[in-house]
Amino acid sequence: MTWERNIMNNKFYITSAIPYVNAKPHIGHALEFIQADTIARYHRVLGDDTLYLSGSDENALKNVQAAEKEGIPVPEFVDRNAETFVELARVLGVKFDVFQKGSDPKHHAASQKLWELCAQNGDIYKKTYTGLYCVGCEAFYTPQELNENGECFEHPGRKLEEVSEENYFFRLSKYQDRLLKLIESREYDIVPDFRRNEVLTFLKSGLEDFSVSRSNTRAKNWGVPVPGDPSQRIYVWFDALNIYQSGIGYGWDDETYKLWWPADLHVIGKGIIRFHAIYWPAILLSAGLPLPKKLFVHEYFTVNGQKMSKTVGNVYDPVPLARQYGADALRYYCLAKISPFSDGDFSEEKFKESYNADLANGLGNLVARVAKLCENAHYKQMGSENGSSTHLLEVGEYTEAMQNFKFNEALEYIWGRITELDQFINQEKPWELIKKNSPRTEAVLAHAVDGLQEIAALLEPFLPDTAAKITEQFKGPEIKSTFSLFPRI
Repeated sequence: MTWERNIMNNKFYITSAIPYVNAKPHIGHALEFIQADTIARYHRVLGDDTLYLSGSDENALKNVQAAEKEGIPVPEFVDRNAETFVELARVLGVKFDVFQKGSDPKHHAASQKLWELCAQNGDIYKKTYTGLYCVGCEAFYTPQELNENGECFEHPGRKLEEVSEENYFFRLSKYQDRLLKLIESREYDIVPDFRRNEVLTFLKSGLEDFSVSRSNTRAKNWGVPVPGDPSQRIYVWFDALNIYQSGIGYGWDDETYKLWWPADLHVIGKGIIRFHAIYWPAILLSAGLPLPKKLFVHEYFTVNGQKMSKTVGNVYDPVPLARQYGADALRYYCLAKISPFSDGDFSEEKFKESYNADLANGLGNLVARVAKLCENAHYKQMGSENGSSTHLLEVGEYTEAMQNFKFNEALEYIWGRITELDQFINQEKPWELIKKNSPRTEAVLAHAVDGLQEIAALLEPFLPDTAAKITEQFKGPEIKSTFSLFPRI
């Protein structure tokens, strides 16, 4: 396997959320994939053995309903839609080491094993239940958890179903005190602090046991069968969270699983925080398995100032834009133009403004200037063939931003370096030095080339294709002005 570990190195196992595949991906999925990929690339640069996993949540009722609406078999439907998420990652330059499908037989076996461990610990029992169910969230809600119109906050305008049936329940309430201690002590760390505090408040209000199965009738015979009870299917959130384990060998390759688990970081959106901050660690505690170390919770994109909605018609597909202008241009917007810890807005107009101002007129223009000056001066690059990535370890401001997932601040630092180098060139006027055949020409150009190599090294986690092009263009010995990084649009 390409993701085997060198046990002499530090390991870093990162996941992004496992998206439902009832519809095509949108700009929100792109945002999370890009954020997680940037963190993974950063750790690879640091020399950590890094594994990035995502996958497809395929056992949800909403997938069954969407397949029925299209009139195609559920397995065909989820396979087709899962591939659109894999393709999105390819288009964005996102490197999944593992993409684990929820319909994989290995995942089914792993989820049944997890169920059995919880059951052996006395934490799964059966009872009849009536509640309000949001198919969009695949979750039950109490009336107190709904908005003033009696709707789910994540899916306003969608009527909840009143469901009454006999299900298996998980003893979540049993783990309230242990979860409080784990989160308060940061043994299970949640970032940012305001989301951590939100979870602690919810915990202190009291936990109720939750349903972890569905009748075959309601599940339409789709999903992971409950061990020992063929009339029930495992609740989608119980099995989907387990993709983080089944994708690295849980239940089928114990040696590999032990090398990688626990996860060092889960990356998720704010709408699914309860499942990851409370349900998931409780299930793992019940099963006697190690807990993930950290949960990074990001905010959402609006589109043209509005929440994405099929009704409004603003669910934005990022693939055509990334194909037209390049993955790095979209990666830049997603990472530089919003804070991960507050909602940001996406529009094509804002994207193009940022592309021209920061990429075409900023970085792209600087690279073109330096390359042309080197070409005109017949400058020979005598240094290293590759920009040194050790600069990532030496720059406190940049490193602090990366360790706290403040991608916009790290890019702000890099663009400050770009501005400084541009100002240096304007002050030194190397074009005049070249005309005069001044002995200072080489020193000025060497400084400029070194600066660009450093910028490329710092950019590598964010804009990998751009960083590679800069490194290749300036590795020497001859430097040619052969291409435009970001043509104006």
